[in-house]
Amino acid sequence: MRYTVFGESHGPAIGVVLEGVPAGLELNMEAMAKELSRRAPKPDGLSTARRETDEVHVLSGLFEGKTTGTPLTLVIQNGDQHSSDYEDIRYIPRPGHGDYAGFVQSKGNLDYRGGGHFSGRLTAPLVAAGAVARQLLARREIWVGSHISAIYGVSDAVLNEAEELRELGDKPFPVLNDAKGEQMRQAIREAKEEGDSVGGSIECAVVGLPAGLGAPDFGRNVEGIFSQYLFAVPAVKAVCFGAGVALSYMRGTEANDPFEVRDGKVVTRTNHAGGVNGGITNGMPVLFEVTLRPTPSIALPQESVDLRTGEETELEIRGRHDPCVVHRAVPVIEAAAALAACEVLGM
Repeated sequence: MRYTVFGESHGPAIGVVLEGVPAGLELNMEAMAKELSRRAPKPDGLSTARRETDEVHVLSGLFEGKTTGTPLTLVIQNGDQHSSDYEDIRYIPRPGHGDYAGFVQSKGNLDYRGGGHFSGRLTAPLVAAGAVARQLLARREIWVGSHISAIYGVSDAVLNEAEELRELGDKPFPVLNDAKGEQMRQAIREAKEEGDSVGGSIECAVVGLPAGLGAPDFGRNVEGIFSQYLFAVPAVKAVCFGAGVALSYMRGTEANDPFEVRDGKVVTRTNHAGGVNGGITNGMPVLFEVTLRPTPSIALPQESVDLRTGEETELEIRGRHDPCVVHRAVPVIEAAAALAACEVLGM
């Protein structure tokens, strides 16, 4: 499958076109709605005040509840826009945001309202596309789960087995240790009160992919495929697999994953490689962690440049913004992982 997200944050609608969806999938729209509700901001003071219904309308590729094999087009209407809040940033780009790069690429024709196509709002159709991918994976008994591994230096409990992630999707703040989760929430609240923002990380696993998929080559490397999908998520600035950067603190005797036979199947005792060796799946869960930057839109004054005059200036941002996107990004990362897994499987 291939997906194309379209629309802008303050345009009439956003959506996604999925090409290559197999015919005959009985699309579960309730499951899709549940995934979108996980991404939606909650009235808990930890997210933006913007409220959207995120109801998905199917324009093509579905007949009598089943996919037809033609492009599947999913559309979500926008309704709660405050476009006037963004007039000040039309020619004064936000530090850390895609404003300036997009302004240059579009030759000044960028839709700046709410971040336009660079807005986190565009992750809603990505989650919808991921819901389709998850339903296809479920037919092969493959599932995706994740948890918030850290926010602003507060770390969740260490993940011991991927199976621990299976039930976290129903938690409003998906962590393994709820006490650590409350500390994370407090860090977000404190940043918000000070007009600032915080970042964090999400650890995710794709469980059930068979061994032998992928290749060491460019374009077919499993880690490369996943990374492409994950870096397409706004705010993601780092991706690592398995033990990741911690491997630099290990010796080979610690880093290597010993093989053993369990229930007649070859497995590894540990999963420091993240389920991938030589660019190919080894049958263990594909395990990775993504790092998301703090939200660029903060209430504190920031230094920028007026693109009309070329002069340095101070920017004060108005509008409704997330003091942290990590907890809302959990289903987004899972959606990207599900789409990547489908490509690895050749779906």
